[in-house]
Amino acid sequence: MELLRHGLDLLKQMIDQAWLAEQASAMGPWFYVFLFAVIFCETGLVVTPFLPGDSLLFAVGAVVAHAAAGASGLNLPLLFAVLAAAAVLGDAVNYAAGWWIGPRIFKSEGSWLLNKKHLLRAQEFYERYGNKAIVLARFVPIVRTFAPFVAGIGKMRYGRFFVYNVIGGVAWVAICLFSGVFFAGFDFVKNHFELVVVAIVFISVLPMAVELVLSRWRKAGAVVVPPEGTQAHFDADRRSEERVQQAG
Repeated sequence: MELLRHGLDLLKQMIDQAWLAEQASAMGPWFYVFLFAVIFCETGLVVTPFLPGDSLLFAVGAVVAHAAAGASGLNLPLLFAVLAAAAVLGDAVNYAAGWWIGPRIFKSEGSWLLNKKHLLRAQEFYERYGNKAIVLARFVPIVRTFAPFVAGIGKMRYGRFFVYNVIGGVAWVAICLFSGVFFAGFDFVKNHFELVVVAIVFISVLPMAVELVLSRWRKAGAVVVPPEGTQAHFDADRRSEERVQQAG
């Protein structure tokens, strides 16, 4: 429990603007390595979908734009290049893992990390949007981690995957990072930064939550038709005929 608590505290600190600014000043060039590792693992390892993605990119952008950014020494073009490379390489590694390992590691229904439901959810997302899922999934937490893995399982041609991977990775980093740079100048963001980060996380998971609710609603409203030739099928036909006769 103690280790879990420290882990949760670290995750909270990763999206804290003041903490990031302190680490940038203390770590120097190694701060770029730290950010690269977090984004790479969040997109490239199916066991780390819990790492911050959108919120971290936004927070780092805010650090760059903040008045204290001069002390941190962060270079925005270099930062963008490092983070974009991490996002693209992470998805490439995840694709390779899906290609070689496949669904063999997703056998448990009860596991929180290697849960077959996560894989099926990403597969449904991929089937619905096709190749564009590689780009769109960048903006959906958890699905972002599993989408390239599913593409590897499906043996998607790597040349096609590479194009969508680069487009999606660069667009995701650019939108989140430069949004932080732009909105950091607003007084509301300065005074309520934690609230803004929570809002980003909420907006990120909202599409997945809506899809989950709609999926359960569709299942609840689905009509189950018994197989032909079974007693249940004959009983259903008899009840239908009785209702028709009563209505007549």
